[in-house]
Amino acid sequence: MDYDLIVIGSGPGGYVAASRAGMLGKHVLLVEKDELGGVCANRGCIPAKSLLHGAKVYHAAKEGAHLGVHGDVSYDFGEALAWKDDAVTTLRNSIAFLEKQSHVDVVKGNALCVDAHHVTIGETSYETEHLLIATGSSPAVPPIPGAKDNPHVVTSDGIFSLASLPSSVAIVGGGVIGIEFASYFSLLGIKVDVIEMLPEILPMMDGELAKLMRRAMASVSFHTGAKVERIEGGKVVFVDTKGVEQSVDAELVLIATGRRPNLDGMDNLHLEATRKGIVVDEHMETSVSGVYAIGDVNGISLLAHSAEKMAHIATDALYGTGKERFDTSLIPWAVYGEPEAAGCGLTEAQATEKGFEVASAVSFLRSNGRFLAEEGKRAPGMAKVVADKKSGKILGVHLLGPASSEMIWGVARPLTVKELADTVFPHPSFSEALHDCAEKLMV
Repeated sequence: MDYDLIVIGSGPGGYVAASRAGMLGKHVLLVEKDELGGVCANRGCIPAKSLLHGAKVYHAAKEGAHLGVHGDVSYDFGEALAWKDDAVTTLRNSIAFLEKQSHVDVVKGNALCVDAHHVTIGETSYETEHLLIATGSSPAVPPIPGAKDNPHVVTSDGIFSLASLPSSVAIVGGGVIGIEFASYFSLLGIKVDVIEMLPEILPMMDGELAKLMRRAMASVSFHTGAKVERIEGGKVVFVDTKGVEQSVDAELVLIATGRRPNLDGMDNLHLEATRKGIVVDEHMETSVSGVYAIGDVNGISLLAHSAEKMAHIATDALYGTGKERFDTSLIPWAVYGEPEAAGCGLTEAQATEKGFEVASAVSFLRSNGRFLAEEGKRAPGMAKVVADKKSGKILGVHLLGPASSEMIWGVARPLTVKELADTVFPHPSFSEALHDCAEKLMV
């Protein structure tokens, strides 16, 4: 059967690209080897946020005496998993309905690319004018002795299959995945150790806020600048900043050290690729004409909303004006831990390294009306705006505190300090902290 477009992979990039092309009247085939929604819907964003929300509700109720909330409260892991499964299933069904509405054919199976215009799935061959690869990524497990085939060790793929909660957790990696699971387990009162090789957690976050976030997660033991040497059962052995060998014992060890692109079934295409992923141009087209690659598989930005934006760029290149471009400076990130954090653009250190004459302003949320009413003066919270002193252009925004992920979109666009200062914010709201930063920079 001939198609205008075959999309391999149904994560946030793949299913959006397929539905957009379908709505434009193109004959589209969407191929998925597992479940619709990819990692994000099934083993990533959605299940993680479901469990995190439950842990936050439990912790807030348990620690709510200062707000007049009293009484016994318990956490049922089985019921939490059932809620998570229902959310995942509902989203899968929504994606299936979207593809049906868009007249997209969906086939389940492993796709083998014969060439740029032919794909086989099992015994069936399909022909296409264009090919879009959206196969995503998988957890990258470094060659740590003792990590492989260890019943105590899991990745982010396996952690959602736990039958019961562990008594203690060691997390190798202090990036987004590691910090979110550190939040989840620690909110439930489980002992957590985080072992991070870099000097600070969350490298994309401004150092001032990353340090504050680490301090806010007081029940978690952080070991930064630590290189893991080996894993012995549930014991993680590492060398600290002084070169001294140390170890932590845990019932469960989570490896959260990044991800690798999924390139299976593409050898025949002979695509240009690096260790990070498939090389693409500004339109998401690969080194092979007519073949596009979006999302984690190209390694540019490993975020679900980045994949969706790339889907827009690729379909625009194929069937639109071809004017859309991917600008990493306008892509926000978020960490849904406790506390929550979000940001976009450059950190103050990065802006300085790039040669900007930097001006920055900070607003601590303890002076924010809504924050005081809901969180209290001792809770951590902060907003930071980094700008170019000469032009007034905002170079980066970093947030730590409630609803950070819901605020960051408003500044993930070309914006000046004056434009932010001239914006009227609702009162009381956490977002007023952004206005406070702009006002300080205007002086």
